[in-house]
Amino acid sequence: MTAEPSAARPALDVLLELLADPRAPISRSTVERARDVHLADSLSGLELEPIASSHRLADLGSGAGLPGLVLAACLPGARVDLIESSGRKCEFLRGAIGRMGLENASVVCERSEDWSRGEGREAYDAVTARAVGSLRVVAELASPLLRDGGVLAAWKGGRAADEEEEMARTAAGLAMESVEVRPVRPYPGSRGRHIHLLRKNGPTPNGLPRRPGEAAKRPFGTEST
Repeated sequence: MTAEPSAARPALDVLLELLADPRAPISRSTVERARDVHLADSLSGLELEPIASSHRLADLGSGAGLPGLVLAACLPGARVDLIESSGRKCEFLRGAIGRMGLENASVVCERSEDWSRGEGREAYDAVTARAVGSLRVVAELASPLLRDGGVLAAWKGGRAADEEEEMARTAAGLAMESVEVRPVRPYPGSRGRHIHLLRKNGPTPNGLPRRPGEAAKRPFGTEST
């Protein structure tokens, strides 16, 4: 389990207080174990060198800011954009940034497909995603956000052969390649979780991003089949 950086501990303690609020966008079933589950899971991303050394990072579908707010607190030299389309969750994230005293984090309250058509296009060294969707879907959403050589870190549970095979079939068309699949270090509640690390290996393919919601409907490149 990755230890909390001492300088980040006050901000992380504030985040835990915010997550305990019934209005926080987090499952009530895990709120009592937020430090042992959500915080520990988010901190595991710091073990990935491309994440720890990134200068500009996007947290995709940020929700309650996990791992985005945690990484922003631990990486004060990085600019972290929290991409979230739900207005209620964006409000929570903005409040959390203020309460945690984070000067390096900001909220992008729109769909990632829209953001990656403009200011967010090929702007990031790294993209993180936790509980957002399948590997294929997350890779498609991340590709137009990443610069050439940038990385996607996708938090997942136990490994699923069909999901990884689907990702392998579509990787080249998305200009993404798998680098490694790393088990998170054991912590209470880890239950065999993994982080998939993928790297963008070229310019954004023509046709990306697609319209919001299309990534979840069918693999990129099969629209006419």
